[in-house]
Amino acid sequence: MDLVSIAVIAGGLLLYSLISGRLEGTIVTAPLVFIIFGFAVGPGGLDIANVDVGHSAIHFVAEFTLILVLFTDAARIDLNRVRRDHNLPLRMLIIGLPLAIATGTFIASQLFAAFSFWEAALLAALLAPTDAALGQSVVSAKAVPVRVRQAINVESGLNDGFALPAVLLFAALASTQHGASGVSDWVRFGLLQVTLGPLAGVAIGYIGARLLDVAAERGWANTTFQGIGILSLAIFAYVAAELIGGNGFIAAFIGGMVFGNTIRHPCTFLFEFMETEGQLLMLITFLVFGATLLPDGIAHMNLTFFLYAVMSLTVIRMIPIAISLVGAGLRLPTQLFLGWFGPRGLASILFVLLILKESQVVHRNELLSITVITVALSALLHGVSAAPLARLYGRLAARMGECEENQIVTELPLREGHTAIENNSDRTAAK
Repeated sequence: MDLVSIAVIAGGLLLYSLISGRLEGTIVTAPLVFIIFGFAVGPGGLDIANVDVGHSAIHFVAEFTLILVLFTDAARIDLNRVRRDHNLPLRMLIIGLPLAIATGTFIASQLFAAFSFWEAALLAALLAPTDAALGQSVVSAKAVPVRVRQAINVESGLNDGFALPAVLLFAALASTQHGASGVSDWVRFGLLQVTLGPLAGVAIGYIGARLLDVAAERGWANTTFQGIGILSLAIFAYVAAELIGGNGFIAAFIGGMVFGNTIRHPCTFLFEFMETEGQLLMLITFLVFGATLLPDGIAHMNLTFFLYAVMSLTVIRMIPIAISLVGAGLRLPTQLFLGWFGPRGLASILFVLLILKESQVVHRNELLSITVITVALSALLHGVSAAPLARLYGRLAARMGECEENQIVTELPLREGHTAIENNSDRTAAK
């Protein structure tokens, strides 16, 4: 990446910062802006920014971003509150996510005859995680009942980590038809990745939380360096897992979950990071996606790829979510709302950049193109529909009166660091 490219990227970030307040709450979302901007300045548009997706710096940024996103997403979710108040996202994760992967696998195997079963499963797993940032107006809209928007928030915070083991395992199994190693070698490798990774994450997350608690209680560390310590834990969990043969990304996710639910000292820096440095890394990732991956995805697009992308955002997502919510007492508009707002975004992009690009999957170019088309379509459709549908659903929910949707629950922080807790949430916590 040359100096002109860096200047163009910096200029885009500056321009958006100047108008970000005016765009907040509109149909123009930050991910959509940076995808379009990246496409415009990249080889698909004006070709004034030389962003090479294979460059080591881009790879490092993507890897670093995924580590921090997995760690911070998991750390911000209070599992005690989730168990007490948030049964909807638990249903969506435990029942809906596996069903979505199974449904996506079946449809991919029918549409793409050349794909092996494991390639079809890998595609479904790549597109299973959701990203609430692409429909930020939904999870921050006060008109939407807290229980509903927090269901979307909690689900998106955890499903990237839940889907990651499936992505790794399916990528390993799909690679057996191209690599020299046998199936047993790949299965052994995959099992080590998904077992040693969590063990490293648990150890680093717990020890790190205890050390930071002691340092904070005794006044040994100030707030700024406590934050640096937290970020270093994410990196340490990743490296420790890789050194012992586990998967570092799984370790980062599990480490964040253990850390966030073990530490007693308030982690204000964690949420401040999500608002600043974390946002910057995510926006750069969307820009790189628009500049490098999107032109390639469009060049290889065909009607079948587009059809699967549309189905991934609709039936493959919405039917499993509706099934997972059976018996929850939710009305049809709510089930449709929760099913539709499962945007595909950051996790799918990073999985493609860091896992699919390095695998030996025979049809990896096709998988890459389908994933890119789905994410781009999601950024557009979910971005433009978030604000108007949030207002419409909010009006419907207000007329529902006493119902499951309007039950009082506690709020959890959003990825962007929103930590405001409504008065009704405080009353719930006091019960």
